[in-house]
Parts: sequence; C-alpha cells; structure tokens
Amino acid sequence: MADTLDRNAVERAYARWAPVYDLVFGKVFEEGRKASITAAERVGGRILEVGVGTGISLPDYARTNRLVGIDISAPMLRKAQERVAQLGLTNVEGLAVMDAKHLAFADDTFDVIVAQYVITAVPDPEATLDEFARVLKPGGEIVLVNHFAAEHGARRAFELAFAPVARRLGWRAEFPWRRLTAWRERVPAIRLIERRPMPPLGLFSLVRYRKAVAAAAGA
Repeated sequence: MADTLDRNAVERAYARWAPVYDLVFGKVFEEGRKASITAAERVGGRILEVGVGTGISLPDYARTNRLVGIDISAPMLRKAQERVAQLGLTNVEGLAVMDAKHLAFADDTFDVIVAQYVITAVPDPEATLDEFARVLKPGGEIVLVNHFAAEHGARRAFELAFAPVARRLGWRAEFPWRRLTAWRERVPAIRLIERRPMPPLGLFSLVRYRKAVAAAAGA
C-alpha cells in the first residue's frame, strides 16, 4: 500500500468531522489530551498546538501559558475561534489555518510544540517533524500523542485491513514507530526523552522529544 495521504482529502474529511468531533472523540482522546498538556506545562511559556482542531484542549492550559493554534481545516478552526471567544481565553495569541509541513513562524519561536493525534494524519510526517524541530527553541520540547501500528500479530493484521477505511476518514492506521526512530536518528539536535502508553488500552503513546541547547548556537 502506498504511504500517501492527500491533503485535499484530509481537509474534506475533517470538514465532515467538525460538527461532531468533540462528541465522537472528546472522551476517547481525553486522557491523551490531558497528559500532553501536563507535559507541555512542565516547560511552559509559548506553546504551539498543531492540529488544534475545535480547540477542545485550549481551556485546559493554565492562563500563564501563551498559546498559538493551527489547523489545516477551516471548519474545525472556526469551532476553535468560537470556543476562545465564548470562554474569554485571552492567553490564546492566535489561531490560523496552516499546513504543518510549512509553518509560517521563524526559527526557535516556541518553547513547546504539542501535536495530539496529528502525525498519522499529515501527508508527510517526517517533513512535519522537521518543521516542529525548526520552530522549537533550544531546550524546548515536542509533545506528541499518537497511535503507532503493531509490528506483528492480530492487531497488525486488523490495522492493515482497516487502513483504507482510516485513510478515507483522514488518518493512517498502520503508521509504524520505526519511522519516528529513523527521523530522530537523522536530526541529532532532537533527543527522545519519553514514550509511554496511553488509554484506551494502551493503543496510543505519549512521546516527548527535547531539542539540544547547543544546536542553536551552531555547536
């Protein structure tokens, strides 16, 4: 199976999800969202949430953090804008429609990059991670929550069978952890500092990377 996701197809899929996303996925992804926010707030400062969607996470951040949210889906982002206005989230500096592969921010802009359930839903995960590393400040962290495919067994068979359906819904079911391992190995400034299973049933993982301080100084 070709490992491709079409950007237009992803946009269409998430436009369909926008009206019901919180209802369908709110509780399912709740533990992962909370864990990623807790991890991000250990660093704090200016936080970029990639794939902010309907903004369901935004009220859970402490008001001492400054937040920027981006998403490829304009309908999802409109929901986020409504949430920010209704709740008076003055610590949200901005929300923008943006491709995660081409972030419109300068190098070393953010203290933390948070991407919940995003890496398997972008057409080019490695290029997206390269952008995360570029806009992250030295000493900052990338915090991911995502599903990674089983390497073998019954779950692997199911994920491969389900993959065509998942792609129509806007993500990859068969994305392997080894791709992130290979990415990190070619980006020496980035170090893996945590990977742990998350509910439900350990099907998702919280992953944290840290950017070396010396890298920005040209060392």
